[in-house]
Amino acid sequence: MLHKFYPIVPDAAWAARIVPLGVKTIQLRVKDADEAAVEQEIGSALALCQAYDCQLIVNDYWRQAIDLGADFVHLGQEDLADADLAAIRRAGVKLGISTHTHEELQIALDAEPDYVALGPIYETKLKVMKYDPQGLGRIGEWKRLIACPLVAIGGITLERAPAVLAAGADSIAVVTDVIAHPDPEQRVRNWLVAL
Repeated sequence: MLHKFYPIVPDAAWAARIVPLGVKTIQLRVKDADEAAVEQEIGSALALCQAYDCQLIVNDYWRQAIDLGADFVHLGQEDLADADLAAIRRAGVKLGISTHTHEELQIALDAEPDYVALGPIYETKLKVMKYDPQGLGRIGEWKRLIACPLVAIGGITLERAPAVLAAGADSIAVVTDVIAHPDPEQRVRNWLVAL
């Protein structure tokens, strides 16, 4: 089950900092690591999340997620094109998919995801995006087009969260507002209280 506050962290060490605070949905987004390191990160995060009754969503690495017993994977459009959806489904793994355009939304819906992510809602500093900010209006549009939960991502701060939820998002994925905050643990506590 997705919760309204959905932080995304770069490694298991970050997960260990914030999951014990009461986070109930978290995504592990490991980048630029070899296969052994990826498996180590996923295994550590899985053990932590199981201990704290937190839903772990593994970004990209669907094979390792299956092998290590994760029950949720998030795929971007490029990764979705290369993924074995039948193997993911056979393993009972739930699926979240990123979307930015109507064409990508249709591709995602054809895969019958357990949630759809839309972004960036606002300008984001995390990575260079080839897509302009989607804005709050697009959240409502997407919500009318899908039957599964909608995750909003991109440039969303705690202060912007009420408007994002009011626009129709079921969950808010947060990266920079936690990771780059001077006091990430307190910021997470504030998110948890607010949502």
